[in-house]
Amino acid sequence: MSAQHILYSFRRCPYAMRARMGLKIADIDYEHREVLLRDKPTEMLQASPKATVPIIVRSDGKVIDESFDIMLWALGHNDPEDWLAPDMGAMLGLIKTIEEPFAQHQFRYKYASFFDDSLKRGDVNIEHRDAACIILGDYENILAASPYLMGDAPSLADYAIFPFIRQFAAVEKKWWDKPQFPHLHKWLAYFLEVEIFTSVMEKYPLFESQVPTA
Repeated sequence: MSAQHILYSFRRCPYAMRARMGLKIADIDYEHREVLLRDKPTEMLQASPKATVPIIVRSDGKVIDESFDIMLWALGHNDPEDWLAPDMGAMLGLIKTIEEPFAQHQFRYKYASFFDDSLKRGDVNIEHRDAACIILGDYENILAASPYLMGDAPSLADYAIFPFIRQFAAVEKKWWDKPQFPHLHKWLAYFLEVEIFTSVMEKYPLFESQVPTA
């Protein structure tokens, strides 16, 4: 390979987490560039006008700046655990729900003060928490009938979804730890301990831009 793939990532971002897992399971080598979202390097901004993590600049110069597309690209090269094996249409429905309504409610739940000046930093929005829980109830019902979202084996759906639920669970841990979603709790606990996840949560030094400042 004449040049190496480059990944711009932020360790705690659920989108970046799932992209890193896709790259890891597919055994795709890349240069990891850890960034601060409040201080994005020039190289990242030049790579994609979206300026959101993750972004992968492939060795051929092409850019992929959607986390799910990075997963699909990686698994298209190598899918050793058959993450793509279950029905793609059903998986896409579950994944789209977590990316859109759930992620939107989660953001407004966690960062309530961004949307309401009367609140202080750290306050939460219970209305949006409750709306997110309606969606979680659907996942709970699925997991009551099978150990994973698409049946008896982990799939792309599980790995693309659990980083978002991990983030949600951390907002009010004492509240989350109540036994309201017993199957979801067990499922999440499993994925938080799997090697593919723990390995991509390694801490990296911040990338230092090589573009000289004016």
